[in-house]
Amino acid sequence: MTVQRPDQATVTALVSASTTAPSLHNTQPWRFRYFTASHTVELRGDAERTVPRLDPDRRSLHLGCGAALFNLRVAAAHAGWTTDVRPLPDPGDPHFLAAVRLGRGGPPDAGLARLYEAIPRRHTSRYPFDDRPVPEEVRAGLQQAAAQEGAALVFPHAWHVAALLDHVRDAEGRDLHDPQRVADVRRWMRIGAEAEGSTDGIPDVAFGPRRSGGRAPVRDFAGRESVPDRPTAVFESVPHLALLGTTDDRPADWLRAGQALERVLLLATLHGLATSLTSHSLERRDLRELARDPGSAMGFVHMVLRLGYGRPGPATPRRPVAEVLEVL
Repeated sequence: MTVQRPDQATVTALVSASTTAPSLHNTQPWRFRYFTASHTVELRGDAERTVPRLDPDRRSLHLGCGAALFNLRVAAAHAGWTTDVRPLPDPGDPHFLAAVRLGRGGPPDAGLARLYEAIPRRHTSRYPFDDRPVPEEVRAGLQQAAAQEGAALVFPHAWHVAALLDHVRDAEGRDLHDPQRVADVRRWMRIGAEAEGSTDGIPDVAFGPRRSGGRAPVRDFAGRESVPDRPTAVFESVPHLALLGTTDDRPADWLRAGQALERVLLLATLHGLATSLTSHSLERRDLRELARDPGSAMGFVHMVLRLGYGRPGPATPRRPVAEVLEVL
């Protein structure tokens, strides 16, 4: 029997879709290896693309790589391939995050395939959103999407939203007095000439306007630096937030949460929602513990999502596939 194997062009396209995933400060902390003989893609964390002060345990690295893994699954399903995923297959190698075997052993996942069109459209938006509420049926669908990946999505009550916004402001204030954290962020900012031809980090065109009012939790990557021609804007005063988390807090949970995060973001994009992410307060252990919703079974919060109707953000740069993919 002849076994169908994806050719290099197919694998390149799958990895290209994978790398559009969000990651902390667009560090793109992933590497891929494709083994032709076993038609298996290995996903590995890139230890050289970490943010040590903000992400010492590499939780955010796992989240970003989990989102990339989900995109790989979506792109494979769209191309007619099935995926057999083994997360963290080697306990002795913490950088080996997943092995994905591509095959034609049955019909691809139609639910995954339909999300494919959202991959190139999903961008983080650091612009104001309308005050229009997100319909209940859309929120329920997003919660179901998170559950499909073994995570939970909770829409906090008004008092909890206010507390979360206070936590972000607390984190912002502390960061101003922490040179190491400032340096961690500055390493991935791309302002002016730095943004030209960059393939990673946050370019100044993606900073969004400087906030002159409102309480949306949008990190200002410019900080105290001046960005020419950057406008100001009033953001929403009561943003629509959601918490994504899991029961436990281990690398397997982080990887699972990253896949759930991307499923939620892609579905939100199909529903016409703009999205942004904030882990600012979650980068502080004491504030992360306070982020939990006491009314849910969620043990650990991995991301705060901001959802709404508004201007989509611009695409941020990505490294060429040749830099992240090795074919063996």
